[in-house]
Amino acid sequence: MDIVVVGGGAAGFFAALSAKAHCPGARVLLLEKSNKLLAKVRVSGGGRCNVTHHQLEPRKLAQHYPRGGKFLKKAFEQWSVKDTIAWFEAHSVQLKTEDDGRMFPTTDSSQTVIDALVKEALRSGIQMKLNCGVKALEPSGTRYILQLDTNTSINADRVIITTGGHPRLDGYAWLAALGVPIVPPVPSLFTFNLIDKRMSVLMGVVAPNAIVRIAALKLDAQGPLLLTHWGLSGPPVLRLSAWGARDLLAVQYRYTAQVNWIGMKEEEARVTLNEAWANHPKKQAINGSPFELPERLWAWLLDKSGIPQVKPCGDIGKHDRNRLLDLLVNDQHPVKGKTTFKEEFVTAGGVALEAIDPTTLQCKALPGLFFAGEVLDIDGVTGGFNFQAAWTTGWIAGKSAAGA
Repeated sequence: MDIVVVGGGAAGFFAALSAKAHCPGARVLLLEKSNKLLAKVRVSGGGRCNVTHHQLEPRKLAQHYPRGGKFLKKAFEQWSVKDTIAWFEAHSVQLKTEDDGRMFPTTDSSQTVIDALVKEALRSGIQMKLNCGVKALEPSGTRYILQLDTNTSINADRVIITTGGHPRLDGYAWLAALGVPIVPPVPSLFTFNLIDKRMSVLMGVVAPNAIVRIAALKLDAQGPLLLTHWGLSGPPVLRLSAWGARDLLAVQYRYTAQVNWIGMKEEEARVTLNEAWANHPKKQAINGSPFELPERLWAWLLDKSGIPQVKPCGDIGKHDRNRLLDLLVNDQHPVKGKTTFKEEFVTAGGVALEAIDPTTLQCKALPGLFFAGEVLDIDGVTGGFNFQAAWTTGWIAGKSAAGA
């Protein structure tokens, strides 16, 4: 049996490895249109590769996917985070769990992951071809003909598509030509560009437990908020960009982000501030923060509220206190535009899930054609979830294509 995997990323490698593992006699060919295999694996996690997330319960794991969570719930029962950890450990990649649940190789190098995948593919006898893109796919009886960029063609009994997400709808045109339904792609996992650039002086500062809200869309997220030279980033912003991907596009990325810098309700913050300043009335305002905030951010908020940094806390009146409290729990920042998060490009959209059998990853209308990874309308928040979806869907697609 000839099995062709189109796409040399995480899902593609796992699909090829699974197909070969479940049908050792099959001829498995992996095609990659670029001159590099596993390019996204290489840059993930700042070059460390965020392999997965330490959430071992499939139901809870599925809750981290703005699109595709329900589809993945049963898939995770077939190939789980435990299975991913076990596979990599069996291939000499020990993983470690960080405080936020992200899992990385103990080497802190994505090359460790790449080497394990390529080594196992070579050991298994999987053939890999670079600079070999597919421009068309045609059913031919019970088989498929793949038209390549090189103006040649190959035949296959089974085809697994793992070409990843595309920023433009025309990137899916060759699949749409087969009658495969496509959900138009939109960006996900991006940072917020602020109209007012005065906060750029705080570049690199992190508010450890901030809440960011987009009231107009009824979205909020909490966590370490990173200030950049263009605006807001960090886990809560990335989560909002994922869950609100289509709604934010609909408003052309123009809205107001409400920031609660301290993660407290207003009344709790008021009591905390008043008690601290009552106990230390002679302390200068710059040294009078009772909150877990970086000093540079506290100083910036004092300046914005009009409170001199050297003013004694006991001399700060009610009006100024109220102004500061409002900034602490409800700081308003108009947003215009977005910036891609590092080199990690993720889209919402792709092959419509209703066209795919969730237990086999086979296209319902086209027997012998399978899909895995971000080419599907599946995307997770940052933290290793997109890679886990790639390992899971890749393994299931490969197993199913092999007839197991």
